[in-house]
Amino acid sequence: MIDTSIPIYLASKSPRRRKLLKLIYPHVHVLDIATDEEVRPGEAPAEIVKRLASEKMDAAMVKVKKGLVVTADTLVALDGLVLGKPEDEKDAFAMLRRLSGREHHVFTGICIGLMPSGKKLLSFEKTKVVFKELADDEIISYIKSGSPMDKAGSYGIQDDYGAVFVTKITGCYYNVVGLPLAKTHTMIQKVIANAAKN
Repeated sequence: MIDTSIPIYLASKSPRRRKLLKLIYPHVHVLDIATDEEVRPGEAPAEIVKRLASEKMDAAMVKVKKGLVVTADTLVALDGLVLGKPEDEKDAFAMLRRLSGREHHVFTGICIGLMPSGKKLLSFEKTKVVFKELADDEIISYIKSGSPMDKAGSYGIQDDYGAVFVTKITGCYYNVVGLPLAKTHTMIQKVIANAAKN
């Protein structure tokens, strides 16, 4: 764990992101923000997650007088189709059926902001994930657990059951959970270092 004298705020409703960030920064303050997460037609996955992370930052920074703010947005992309959080159980089933036996990519946009300067650092992480072939009863059982309903792509790699769907990943595991820790830490340290120079 790493301590810092600069207060760190995480603007996210995701309990997974909170848990991950607190692994390296134990004294994280959580901000509750509301933003529109609409996907624009023709927008590439990397651009979507960066834009949404940046829009979340704009909403979060007005609530912080002094400190470092972290925002993120995650989505799953398959054959150019963006898979966000499912609307209902039927939607979750359709997503998992599409992912079955296929390779897809998980994108997370990360934005680090510093107040009161208002300076921002924006980036993204991409991880390749391969699913095994899923039987319908596996999908239905997983959906009944309720776990897929608040996750991009309708699955959590960290879940007891969702974990067995994944046969291979290439890239950052924590990105698939919802926050690429190595990249986030590097970005935070860069913002802190730049602030110290000024």
